[in-house]
Amino acid sequence: MPHAPRLLTCALLALIAGSAHAAPAPETLQPLLVTLNERLNIGDLVALTKWDSGKPIQDSAREAQVIANARTLASERKLDPEDVAQLIAAQMEANKLVQYGLLAQWQAAGAAPNTPRPDLAKQIRPRLDELQTRLLQQYAAFAPYRQDPACPTWLANARKGLTHDTLHELALTRATGELCVRATAR
Repeated sequence: MPHAPRLLTCALLALIAGSAHAAPAPETLQPLLVTLNERLNIGDLVALTKWDSGKPIQDSAREAQVIANARTLASERKLDPEDVAQLIAAQMEANKLVQYGLLAQWQAAGAAPNTPRPDLAKQIRPRLDELQTRLLQQYAAFAPYRQDPACPTWLANARKGLTHDTLHELALTRATGELCVRATAR
């Protein structure tokens, strides 16, 4: 196999050359990621309320309600309700990841941060509802690019610098896990 190293080198060069000419990320991606990150950071506040109340993080009834509402909004906006349900479910999973991580940190430390606690029902949930409306608008603007072969690269690059720690970085990766999809053969 004397040609194997040369073939490998040629393949790598072709890959590098192809990625160097990849289309730039659409302008609609960054605002979407900023909103996803903003929604994710609200998980810190939710974690504080769960710490104080002792309530479990998992709230299946609330999640089902949020997803049902998202499906309705998707239909009204001419979006695929199943795609939107997956997007919102990913946001909730990412948010729970933050909450579980923070609660574990605070349990190990023996205390949560001494910061103001907003009311979950009166302040946090209305904020999440407002963000969901904005999120769906931005998702609709980005949707035409979801099947672009460069989408995963765009996401990886656009996520850089948005988060402030490893926990939130992992959660943002989860939150964006369904944004790019492969084109399916028909």
